[in-house]
Amino acid sequence: MAEFSVLIGGKAGDGISQAGQVIGSVFSSLGYHVYQYVDYPSLIRGGHNFCIIRAAEYPVTAFRSGVDVIIAFDQQTADLHKGRLSDDGIIISDADRVKAPGLEIPLGQLINTHQGIPIMGNTAMISALFRYLGVPWDRIEPVLKRKNPKKTEKNLEIARAAWDILSPSRKLGIPGGSPKPFFSGNEWIGLGLLAGGLDAYVAYPMTPSSGILHFLASIADEAGIQVYHPESEIAVILMALGFSYAGKKAAVGTSGGGFCLMTEGLSLAGQAEIPIVIVVSQRTGPSTGLPTYTAQSDLMFIRHAGQGEFPRWIAAPGTPEEAIFLGAEAVRIAWKFQVPAFIITDKTFSEGLFTGSADLPDLPPHRVSAPAFPYHRYEDMPDGISPLLAPPHPGEVVKVNSYTHDFKGITTEDPQITIAMVEKRKRKELALKEYTDQPESVRITGNEKAPVCVIAWGSVRGQVAEIAKDTSFRFVSPLILEPFPIKTFMAALEGVDRIIVVEESAAGQIDKILKEHGIVPDEIILRYDGRPSTIEELETRIRRVL
Repeated sequence: MAEFSVLIGGKAGDGISQAGQVIGSVFSSLGYHVYQYVDYPSLIRGGHNFCIIRAAEYPVTAFRSGVDVIIAFDQQTADLHKGRLSDDGIIISDADRVKAPGLEIPLGQLINTHQGIPIMGNTAMISALFRYLGVPWDRIEPVLKRKNPKKTEKNLEIARAAWDILSPSRKLGIPGGSPKPFFSGNEWIGLGLLAGGLDAYVAYPMTPSSGILHFLASIADEAGIQVYHPESEIAVILMALGFSYAGKKAAVGTSGGGFCLMTEGLSLAGQAEIPIVIVVSQRTGPSTGLPTYTAQSDLMFIRHAGQGEFPRWIAAPGTPEEAIFLGAEAVRIAWKFQVPAFIITDKTFSEGLFTGSADLPDLPPHRVSAPAFPYHRYEDMPDGISPLLAPPHPGEVVKVNSYTHDFKGITTEDPQITIAMVEKRKRKELALKEYTDQPESVRITGNEKAPVCVIAWGSVRGQVAEIAKDTSFRFVSPLILEPFPIKTFMAALEGVDRIIVVEESAAGQIDKILKEHGIVPDEIILRYDGRPSTIEELETRIRRVL
């Protein structure tokens, strides 16, 4: 069986997302590549939550319209999603709450018989799924133990009872091989930050970026980092800049609304030339918008945020491996060029779960230029990058300044010094552009010689990359969005006579960046309902304009 998809659904508070992660972990332990999409409203209880878990014998980063099994904890799940079932698909349901054809599991009876609690019905349904698929008990038991550290034996007892009342109906192939790491996009980004040498992470929780805070806090002692949750996003960025000034590699994370509060601190980083990494995970706006749904509508905001003109670096991962590499590179870039370095992502990538390679990127070490003494924080260098010194240092004052300043960091309003400092930052921006406009800044897949090209970035790459395998077009995706790698991008478009842009926004933000550089797309495919497209939905729209 090349691939298999499961949808699990119920109400908020039923543990749907966690149950989906356990299902994905079992598939991963069997040697499958796994992707999990998570859909939930902004509610603590009630509503409708569901996850789609797709397991395949090849890498996957998107989900299909159809599923092979629906696990229904409530009637709404069965009624709403039954149209997704494949011809030989089946619904596995809670017999006490759902009336639907398929396999009915008496969860209430199992829980009462074994003196459990309602949430333990999740392990029972997971056990029933893999019994139906013919997976041996000894292949799922270790995962259930690992994922249920509390009341483990009672969970296993109820899971085994559900297992015993069923017989295998299908035979799921087991690819074999080592279990693959299975993490959320936020966790992959967090691993990248650690690989880059992160010392401190500061954040105020805001969906969908909160997972980075939770992950790094959970491993802070083991990783040897400091993690803080201040009272607001204003405090977040100012505290992080304090870490950076003191010589500690710091990062922050937020979403669009939180980043609004950070913009004056961002401009402070630009003027004072303090390195900082900022992760922004987009959700649907404006304002509070759809707090738990996705969008790609903040790119232009991040690109231009903060008063005044100063260089910045923006990267957008689309796979786990890119999240690790770009997370590490963001730390490296921020401290090499003393600029704000952004990782821009969205709810689909942040809260989606992926198997991937946890191999750390092989990045050359960054060596800070040795300062001359007496120390001038803003010494005028040919490439605009002044030597960086962290306090305390015997006999030296390390002065940073949010006002226009001279080379020592002393406030000034002198027009000639103002010009000199502006031109210093411009030279640094040019050095940053030359450094990042390299072949690895743009990905090319699909038919690399095709005259028709599809352009997409970030999480949308998952759907487009899979469509490109079966459709004759060239797929070009920029990983670096600022400074835009125009030299590399133009080389990737050589021989192209038709360009199609795909983006989850209403305005077509990457389209605007392309036009700034003289690239005018022929077609643009937009989506702005907060939901990612399935592979089939997007393929239909692309084929219409090919």
